[in-house]
Amino acid sequence: MRWISTRSANGKDNLAPYSQFNNLTFDPPYVMFSANQTHENERKDTTVNAETTGSFAWNICTWDLRHAMNVTSEQLPYGTDEFQSAGLEKVMTNTLKHPVPMVANSPIRFECTYYTTLRLPGNPPMGTVDVIIGRVVGVHIADSVLTDGLIDLKKVQPVARCGYHSYTVVRETFEMGPPGDGKMAYGLEGSAEANSEEQATREKKGVGAGNVEDLEVKV
Repeated sequence: MRWISTRSANGKDNLAPYSQFNNLTFDPPYVMFSANQTHENERKDTTVNAETTGSFAWNICTWDLRHAMNVTSEQLPYGTDEFQSAGLEKVMTNTLKHPVPMVANSPIRFECTYYTTLRLPGNPPMGTVDVIIGRVVGVHIADSVLTDGLIDLKKVQPVARCGYHSYTVVRETFEMGPPGDGKMAYGLEGSAEANSEEQATREKKGVGAGNVEDLEVKV
């Protein structure tokens, strides 16, 4: 589970949990979340705010924050501040052109610039879904969840929704490397440094960069 926090163009803060969320790539990092329409056949506040301001933040939901997460899942009138409803402290982003509040007690937070929306049509009132894609431009990780410089999920204890009204919490992990020569491993690790080194090696061998899109994100 991840909270997406936004601030509307007129300064109203919003916080909502999303279970349909994932990372997309790592160099540069992009993430996505999907927001179904409301039972009143309207787009979610999160979607509207992200599109109109160009900013949103990603906040991990942990075991200790599970009850607050549930409080913020209630469908409230537009402009209601769920931070206040759930008694959550705010901390502001520091890299976004349109600053948004983040959950202060969330140990892992991303600052994101809005990139695009993929709107998938469905049956009313709730079937249509907006898939929001954003680029991560700032990362905040609490020292308390690190072990030897790496995120330790056993310390984070993130919660996940399993469908229906069932949830789980991650307290155990295991490692398993991919087979082969290991050249794809840095992609699984999300190492931008290793990706740059691989491209430099390719260029020395005369292999072109291919189609490189303009990475500038206009907000």
